[in-house]
Amino acid sequence: MSRRIVVSPLTAKAFAPFGDVIEVAGDPDKVINQGQCGRYHDRAQLEFSDGVAGISLFNANPRALPYQLDMVERHPDGSQAFIPMTHQPFLVVVAPDVGGRPGQPLAFVTTPGQAVNYHRGTWHGVLTPLHGPGLFAVVDRIGGGGNLEEFWFDTPYEVVPG
Repeated sequence: MSRRIVVSPLTAKAFAPFGDVIEVAGDPDKVINQGQCGRYHDRAQLEFSDGVAGISLFNANPRALPYQLDMVERHPDGSQAFIPMTHQPFLVVVAPDVGGRPGQPLAFVTTPGQAVNYHRGTWHGVLTPLHGPGLFAVVDRIGGGGNLEEFWFDTPYEVVPG
């Protein structure tokens, strides 16, 4: 029998313990390009123990709700940002760290125009677009050594719409 997690809308306040919501909110920090572009500056805290920031493209298969969550992962050596390249929502799953293991997971769904940056060491679900195409730019650490820890739940969770 699976355990249930009800999806909530993604907000900066609810997501703050796990990372940054990257979105256009409030007034731009600066207006550029002859007044034709608002710049919303420095919206995520990138952090790496070593290596460099890299931009990769991911093309993930879409999933649907209800979604079975059987594994989360984290990156101890660097933050990781998921930036959709379409205006489609995606599922964001995070969990607090409890003694080196994930605690009770939380699930959020983005609105078009939102991206996330997971803080270094944050337990999170895999890239989970809810519609195709699942094209994302991912900004994360490029460097030597392993930077991935996975945790498989003995009993999976069922992520359901809110």
